Amino acid sequence: MTRVTFDADRCTGHGRCYTLAPDVFDADEVGHCVVLVEEVSGALEAQAVTGEQNCPEQAITLSR
Repeated sequence: MTRVTFDADRCTGHGRCYTLAPDVFDADEVGHCVVLVEEVSGALEAQAVTGEQNCPEQAITLSR
């Protein structure tokens, strides 16, 4: 399993994470990231990796 963590102080609301990985991330009322699933594997892990790789602020971290 891979753990998804998120640094809210770094997020500026580009929305790439929840657009590219909607089963792992969502948006709050101002468009900032919200982690829906904190531990992922399989297809959800692939989505989490895509979200992490596309975050311009590097606010998403995955760890095993």
